[in-house]
Amino acid sequence: MPKLIVHQDKIKNIENLIKTCPFGAMDINGGKLEINSACKMCKLCVKKGDPGAVEYIEEKGVSVDKSKWNDICVYVDHVNGDIHPVTYELIGKAKELAGKIHQKVCCLFMGEDIAGKAEDLLYYGIDKVYLYESHRLKHFSIEPYTAVFEDFIKREKPCAILVGATTVGRQLAPRVAARFKTGLTADCTILDITEDTDLVQIRPAFGGNIMAQICTPRNRPQMATVRYKVMNPPKKNSSKSGTIVSCHIEDSKLESGIDVMNVYEKEKVKTIENAEVLVVAGRGVKSKDDLGMIQKLADLLGGEIACTRPLVECGWMDAKKQIGLSGRTVRPKLIITCGVSGSVQFASGMNNSEHIFAINNNPEAPIFKVASYGIVGDIYEVVPQLIEKIQKGREA
Repeated sequence: MPKLIVHQDKIKNIENLIKTCPFGAMDINGGKLEINSACKMCKLCVKKGDPGAVEYIEEKGVSVDKSKWNDICVYVDHVNGDIHPVTYELIGKAKELAGKIHQKVCCLFMGEDIAGKAEDLLYYGIDKVYLYESHRLKHFSIEPYTAVFEDFIKREKPCAILVGATTVGRQLAPRVAARFKTGLTADCTILDITEDTDLVQIRPAFGGNIMAQICTPRNRPQMATVRYKVMNPPKKNSSKSGTIVSCHIEDSKLESGIDVMNVYEKEKVKTIENAEVLVVAGRGVKSKDDLGMIQKLADLLGGEIACTRPLVECGWMDAKKQIGLSGRTVRPKLIITCGVSGSVQFASGMNNSEHIFAINNNPEAPIFKVASYGIVGDIYEVVPQLIEKIQKGREA
């Protein structure tokens, strides 16, 4: 980490030196100049201050021995053995990454009576499934699950760990990362890996204005969470490969201050994540009443209506219908966007859809860069014509 060293004996005019800092990061304490936490490392004090008064030093961090950390691990997210689909998507990406560095893919599976489900994972080209079974792991509890994760990492030393950005994954991954003092990038949209086994984690940052590439070259394991429907799942093989490794952890390490009394299954409802057809209302929709036109098109196509963030903020639609980084990630067979500009935040939540059909009156709208088909026109003219043609086609 870089730091600034103040050489008090070389300061000629302390007041003038303080004025060089635009962030107010310098204080006088006991007649000496000190740099406080407001410092942004702009180095103006080094360049414009008294020569030699402030020195910028780039400290070299302690590097990890990367040869001791191998293989890509996928955390198996499940409820009572029913594996979340995001796990298979991460397996597909893990196999791709492992192929680039000539390493293996493994899974970490913890729970109770899940050996049969662990066998199913072997049909997806996994090299090893590390299985932890205990009655204390039947339901998710942060303390015992973290203890198992810690035991696995210390034993196997995986190079990188991929976790689904589910309710469980978003709790578990940060706690594990903190325990090993390593980096964690949340909601990655792209993952790659270098020959030196550094995981390249890419995600939108600064409100979606840039795509940040994040690496943790001095730390292992490397950790990333990925949303459901962002990656491609592998095809299920006709035969099994790989092995299951039964692991043991002491019951004393699985103790928790939290007792799960009961688990109630939520009522299943239709969600935009599982819809095969989506019609999306964007900022181009002028009023809440006009959503009826969008809903009618969705109904004719047997799909669901969705929206962008501004419509949720206006109170026109429920947040569960929002697509994007701050909403849901979707991957329908067909998505029709109506008056959607196509910001990075929105596109990251739907750009893996099979067919993207965009309607916007601005020919320079970013949505056309990701669309399979596009119409430059007013949605109030185009959508009614689409509805009319679909209705006539069905009548015929």
